[in-house]
Amino acid sequence: MSRPFKIEIAESEEELKKRLQTANLGNQKEKLIMLWWIKSEQLKEQQEIGRRLAKDTSTVTRWLQKYRSGGLSELLEIKKAPGAKRKMTDTAIAALKEELKTGKGFASYGAIVEWLKQEHGQEIEYGTVYSLVRYTLGAKLKVPRPQSHKQDEKLVSEFKKNSVLS
Repeated sequence: MSRPFKIEIAESEEELKKRLQTANLGNQKEKLIMLWWIKSEQLKEQQEIGRRLAKDTSTVTRWLQKYRSGGLSELLEIKKAPGAKRKMTDTAIAALKEELKTGKGFASYGAIVEWLKQEHGQEIEYGTVYSLVRYTLGAKLKVPRPQSHKQDEKLVSEFKKNSVLS
């Protein structure tokens, strides 16, 4: 049997219960349940809290230290990693947007990779360029489909006139 611990919970039982009902994330719910158990005096030992929540006692201790130092807001704070740094500069992206708007366009995404290497000195992978152009910028490569040199212009125009789709 471990020694009882002392912690003063500033929020009322009703407030904790209300916050618990509106909490979306499981981690936040566990922390709120822990505080509610302590406030309603259902549990008086960290080991018992850890057992009920299926968490190590060091985790419970860490949560309680966060609550002591910064209150409920610090305990429930969600920290987000900053993510990777963007490989392309903003000027290169703006120039690429302008180049895509012009009528000539690019023949392939590989051509865009080469253009970025020559014009902006940036070596960007094919997949990165593809996802940037296709999904972030929402652009498609503007290159007309190849046509046969043997095609007769008169027959093509006649077909267009007489086709049902027109």
